[in-house]
Amino acid sequence: MTSPRVRKIADRIHVIVAEMLERRIKDPRLGFVTVTDVRLTGDSQQATIFYTVLGAEEDMVATAAALESAKGVLRAEVGKQLGMRLVPTLTFIHDALPESARALDEVLAKARESDQQVAAVREGATYAGDVDPYKKPREEPVDETATGELDEPAAPDEK
Repeated sequence: MTSPRVRKIADRIHVIVAEMLERRIKDPRLGFVTVTDVRLTGDSQQATIFYTVLGAEEDMVATAAALESAKGVLRAEVGKQLGMRLVPTLTFIHDALPESARALDEVLAKARESDQQVAAVREGATYAGDVDPYKKPREEPVDETATGELDEPAAPDEK
């Protein structure tokens, strides 16, 4: 569990890096970048910045190169705005969460479609066997010749 201080610093780094990418970094290789998360080690020495890029694979590669070249400027600005004696090193990692979510959405859509196909087939279906497939207790045939009275056992001889 991270301390509240570390979480506050990570949130501040998130805001600083996002604003710098939006306003001050003018690299033409930089695509439409969104900073999704920042994770800071417990000693505040290393910050891992997760980002996503809107576009094709070439845009992701170009943006990764642009972020790597702008790392020094971003770290200097983070140090200046945070006022920390030891500024954390920045590491940029492409966040694969949107692609995973998209793949999961596609799987769920396929499952929904197959459920609808099964429901359509089920509409006109009938039972393969009896309507009531459960076994019932066997009924003994009624003997019409019997009087219906039970024979009483003979009383034992009393002596």
